[in-house]
Amino acid sequence: MKLALWAVALLTGCTLAAQNTSLTIYNQNFGLVRETVSLNLSPGINDVRFTEITALVEPDSVVLRDPTMQRSLQVLEQNYRADPITQEALLSLYEGQTIDFQVDTTKIVKGKIIRSGYIPRYGQYQQASYQQPLIEVNGQLRFGLPGLPLFPALTGDTILKPALAWQVRTDKPGQFDAELSYVTGGMGWEADYNLVAPAKGDILDLVGWITINNRTGHVFENANIRLLAGDVNKIETNDYRNFQAAAAKARAEEAMSPVVTERAFDEYHLYTLAHPTTLHDQETKQVEFVRGTGVVARKLYVYDGANLDWNQYRYWSGESIRGNRELGTQCNKKVWVMTQFTNSGKNGLGIPLPKGKLRFYRRDIDGSLQFTGESLIDHTPKDELIRVYTGNAFDLVGERKRTNYIIDTNKDFIDESFEIRLRNRKKEPVTFTVVERLYRGLNWRIAQESHTHRKTDAQQMEFQVTVQPNAEQIVTYSVHYTW
Repeated sequence: MKLALWAVALLTGCTLAAQNTSLTIYNQNFGLVRETVSLNLSPGINDVRFTEITALVEPDSVVLRDPTMQRSLQVLEQNYRADPITQEALLSLYEGQTIDFQVDTTKIVKGKIIRSGYIPRYGQYQQASYQQPLIEVNGQLRFGLPGLPLFPALTGDTILKPALAWQVRTDKPGQFDAELSYVTGGMGWEADYNLVAPAKGDILDLVGWITINNRTGHVFENANIRLLAGDVNKIETNDYRNFQAAAAKARAEEAMSPVVTERAFDEYHLYTLAHPTTLHDQETKQVEFVRGTGVVARKLYVYDGANLDWNQYRYWSGESIRGNRELGTQCNKKVWVMTQFTNSGKNGLGIPLPKGKLRFYRRDIDGSLQFTGESLIDHTPKDELIRVYTGNAFDLVGERKRTNYIIDTNKDFIDESFEIRLRNRKKEPVTFTVVERLYRGLNWRIAQESHTHRKTDAQQMEFQVTVQPNAEQIVTYSVHYTW
């Protein structure tokens, strides 16, 4: 029945062309397409075809409406075809028939297609598969094609690219501009940040880039592009879902004069490109969207000497943690290098930063840039602190060992002591942030310490220790646990 209706649409319907394309691209590999299509509808049922569709459209997300709300549009039936004609598909259409094959510039042979080898896909996310064709030539069967197949004219049931066909009825016939919206896969974007420090000091210059990818199988000409940052809940499945609510929510204002503007939208943030741009299929496009100078940063040297993957102990019982004498005795000698800065207007930034990769560079004494590390950030609102790990310090060493362990299960207490050695082989003083985890239990107190600690949460504390050039500092402490 659907094939018959499709043929009617081809013969009697109109084919639409898209205008005024707008894209909202999400950083979760999908996008929302909004286009203006000119309709001229007659009384009764109209057959309409739209061929400017992506190969990864989610058909259940399609919304066709009059944006002026002056007429209602009723889509009685929608058919989506995503099997554009190929050589393999045409071979399947002529299975059992004889066609010409061009062997070379002067020779043509006739061959009967016994098996095309083409197995069509049965869902948007399933790829077509192939077997070896089987062709009869001069009464003999051969695997593979004897030459280049020469096909007769296309049949009425073939299409050249993905298309939607509708049967549409309206309460007010005539010509008007309708709005078409749909969700498509194969489209995404990500943010990348380059941070450059001078030869001395930590005053950074930051440049943020947006990288847009189009893998939809469709070219968007002169499109207004918006990028939505945030964790939008979207069902990932091979079945189609209805995203009409998302299509209705994401209509926004036109872009302003900067290259990229930002504003809050619902629980997310929208970044709008200032000028329309063409986004080709299989294209990667990059646009600068943020630039900050004079960003005051601070370098941290963090020593977490226990060297434990704490996630593997999250389900241990309290008794198992208290009684395991070897827990926490491993030693990590590496000192982490971390960089932190505030994403504020006073600090040269102050724009919500989408999640992405931060790459750090430092100028050498000759002015050249050297790469010094990279890390990832999550979506970060303005005025929030960013702290990222960029590598391990070469000239700093930490060493941690336990010096005492006493457990009394009758009186329900543990006494445990540690010694932490911090060595600085640099030519300038360095302040270490020493992280210590009180993993034996929640009820604890520091019975003795060589340096004053700061409690950072229920089971963690820090020491701030400054070590002079080519020198060593020793931190000791004892903790008393009860239960």
